[in-house]
Amino acid sequence: MQGEALAHATYRAYAKQADRENLPDVAALYRRTAHTELREHFTEQAKLIGLVGDNAANLRDSTSGETYEATTMYKKFAEQAKADGEQEAARLFSEIGQDEAEHREKFLQAEKAITDSPSGATIPTDVQAKPVEIQAGPPKVSSPRTLENLRTAMKGEALAYAKYTLYGDKARETGQPELAELFHRTAAVERTEHFAEQANLAGAVRDTGTNLCSTIKGETHEGTQMYPGYARQASAAGDTEAAKVFKDTANDELKHAKAFSGELSKLGKQCPTSS
Repeated sequence: MQGEALAHATYRAYAKQADRENLPDVAALYRRTAHTELREHFTEQAKLIGLVGDNAANLRDSTSGETYEATTMYKKFAEQAKADGEQEAARLFSEIGQDEAEHREKFLQAEKAITDSPSGATIPTDVQAKPVEIQAGPPKVSSPRTLENLRTAMKGEALAYAKYTLYGDKARETGQPELAELFHRTAAVERTEHFAEQANLAGAVRDTGTNLCSTIKGETHEGTQMYPGYARQASAAGDTEAAKVFKDTANDELKHAKAFSGELSKLGKQCPTSS
């Protein structure tokens, strides 16, 4: 699920880079594939594990995640970045940690509003994303540890975006429009602000040819190794529904790899072969 969430966020960034290079077909393919990764693969897997509960349970899960990021993960990453001499990364980690603490407080307030009516608490909807443009280029950090922490953080932000999107959908479906707005607005912060800022430092987006090669490699790995392996394990455990989902997803990923390979060929480019 984390891989599907990361693919969704990354492919949306790759689509914008293709836009900048005036490659509308590539951009459109990335956007369609990003939609599939979130609205089909991630959502199907979320149903299998019962990710989405009632609104109170979803808020508790969100609060727990934000608490960990605010008090533990980003604090540690900031300290390590500072020790590594990566001042910009240290500043960013600290800033995002503060944002996550604010998100936690808003989720706590929202939970009180829907579980304790006499309290008079209201659901806050004043979360505002400040979208950041992801620029193509190499990493802006040199420390291997800080670079790895950035990539870990990006996975976390992409996963939070995907989860909050589904939680927001649940809130809307159950007649809680204010809660839906809180979840969807927070999701936007995680992807268009936090993920984007980290992607810039990590050099996550390159030119479209390079992005396509990275995509093809990832989709091929998922289609030929990861998902088939998961399907075999699920079958052995008697989880037939999960096995089917994994097999179907593997087939999808191979189709994605083929489609992206076709776009790379149209550009007259080839991916470098690994030695």
